[in-house]
Amino acid sequence: MALLNPDHLLDQALRLITPPGGGAPRQADLRRAISNAYYAVFHAVVTEAADDLIGRTHRTQPRYTMVYRSIDHRSLRSLCELVERIDKSGKKNPKKLEVSSRYLPYVPKGGFGPDLLALAAAVVELQEKRHLADYDPSYRVSTSDAKAAVATSQDALSRLRNAGRTARRVFLALLIFSPR
Repeated sequence: MALLNPDHLLDQALRLITPPGGGAPRQADLRRAISNAYYAVFHAVVTEAADDLIGRTHRTQPRYTMVYRSIDHRSLRSLCELVERIDKSGKKNPKKLEVSSRYLPYVPKGGFGPDLLALAAAVVELQEKRHLADYDPSYRVSTSDAKAAVATSQDALSRLRNAGRTARRVFLALLIFSPR
């Protein structure tokens, strides 16, 4: 399986933001750059989940593709919204936590940590921007908006890579499996 490399998606986004002939980039290019910024994070998370469950050495196997393709944008966003509702201190704040208690036993001691909290916030933000860029005809993108989306994506990728192993594995497990 030829996986999408998140860094390549971001490289492409930066090329779209800076046209070779100078001048202002086209709206289509700026919109595509924002979309790429989101998809870089999405594919990084999905790859990490499939690598964790099936193993990187099995990327050409149908079971790897099954896991990779089973994760959708809505489930990633829902999980990220859940992570954002957990206090940074790791405490489960009943006022903030308006989610089913079925997830609570799986929250790592001490919470998901600052890296996964930042990743979660970035996913939600970038997905909203991607929806605007891809579907709202009245949305006007500035070069600085596109550059900010790429920077947010770069930070999110770094945060995913630096997240604590236990918290990252719990996050990925909750992404693949819904507690009952």
